[in-house]
Amino acid sequence: MGTVVAGWTELEQQIARRAFDQAHARAVAGIIRAVQAHASRIECAEECWKLHDFLSIQRHEIEGRFDFRLPGLLFVFASLVKDGLLQMEELEGLDREKLNKIAAMSRL
Repeated sequence: MGTVVAGWTELEQQIARRAFDQAHARAVAGIIRAVQAHASRIECAEECWKLHDFLSIQRHEIEGRFDFRLPGLLFVFASLVKDGLLQMEELEGLDREKLNKIAAMSRL
């Protein structure tokens, strides 16, 4: 039997990591699309600084939001589901209680 850490089996940790990484990649891809669209319209220094500010804010949000510490991971997943960066199906294999909590929190 696999090791359980903070109530997460090894298999659940693998499923969670894969889903987490997919959601992170989607979030980053969205930022890249926004930057590319914005950069194509830059015509003055002020617009460059606005892009810099946008990137700074996005980096702060991404680094704060994507925290893979197991004790708070259900909240992270609920937020990602709520914002469409993660689908509940991608979490299949997690304990039913965890899935129910994520689903309930994502509807708040």
